[in-house]
Amino acid sequence: MAITIEAQERDTTKNPRQLRSAGILPATVYGKGKDSVSIQLDRRNFINTYKNNKEETFEIVVGKNKYNAKVQLLQIEAGTQQEMNVEFKLV
Repeated sequence: MAITIEAQERDTTKNPRQLRSAGILPATVYGKGKDSVSIQLDRRNFINTYKNNKEETFEIVVGKNKYNAKVQLLQIEAGTQQEMNVEFKLV
């Protein structure tokens, strides 16, 4: 069973640093033969869900679109330990 998380299309008018300072985590969904999709998640909600479900499949809901994916990479800044970006790979 997949864990559902809500996301939005990424606001490309702001750079990722601005998004992160507003509590938003930039993310990408990609898979073989599919175009990648840039999204954004509420950082706190995602991290709280992810830390207990690292190997689970996530159903990412972006408007009317749904993507079933696993976390491929969670990029963390070495100095601050802040989450920088998450990459989801379609399953």
